[in-house]
Amino acid sequence: MTDRQLLDMWRFEEEFPFAGWDFSHLDGRWEEEELPWDYEGIARGLLRPEHELLDMETGGGEFLLALRHPYEKTAVTESYPPNVELCENGLAPLGVAVAACEPEREPLPFPDARFDLVLNRHGSYCAKEVFRVLKPGGIFLTQQVGGRNNTLLSGRLLPDFAPAYPGHDLARESAKFERLGFEILEKKEYFPKLRFFDVGALVYFARVVEWEFPGFSVDACRAELFALQREIEERGAVESLGHRFLILARKPR
Repeated sequence: MTDRQLLDMWRFEEEFPFAGWDFSHLDGRWEEEELPWDYEGIARGLLRPEHELLDMETGGGEFLLALRHPYEKTAVTESYPPNVELCENGLAPLGVAVAACEPEREPLPFPDARFDLVLNRHGSYCAKEVFRVLKPGGIFLTQQVGGRNNTLLSGRLLPDFAPAYPGHDLARESAKFERLGFEILEKKEYFPKLRFFDVGALVYFARVVEWEFPGFSVDACRAELFALQREIEERGAVESLGHRFLILARKPR
């Protein structure tokens, strides 16, 4: 394949549409090491039919729908406008309460002590607001993308790259919850390997996860992309290192 053909293919990936939090476009083109815990399994083990549930930063509601919790006992928040539209069109007609808000920057639009369980997978939050909306004895489960996620790969594409959230890690966040009075039931941290098998998959990923690759574009980073293309041709993949942590916390009764 010529350089011109590669650039055209990468530009196609750069413009390919993305909705919800669905990376199925990359099926077979990347590989992420499994985490040593099962977020979905933990969430299912905590959830009871009678619980009032909040799923924060729900994306398009894919995970929420998979839980099959009674819709009238379910609420979601979402901050990304295209995903808000997906939720309003797909979840609200089912009876799910949909709230458009940025939970790290503004109060949650729910009364005090509303929820038995609050879930948050890879979304922002304000720990004080989570404490407020939980019932006494209520549980907060979050799996977070840590501040060191993909920083090595970001630095290879963007020479002047600086992490947006360098202090976002298990130690700092769990201490924040403890100061508020939460009881930490479980906390874990892991750095999974991530492999891309073609540069187009990496381009698509970098465009979607724009906060980890600020200023990225095919044209601005073409020299770096061609270097990664040569690496894939020689080694079969380009590797990155992720960063995940999990906190399970309970509000005192």
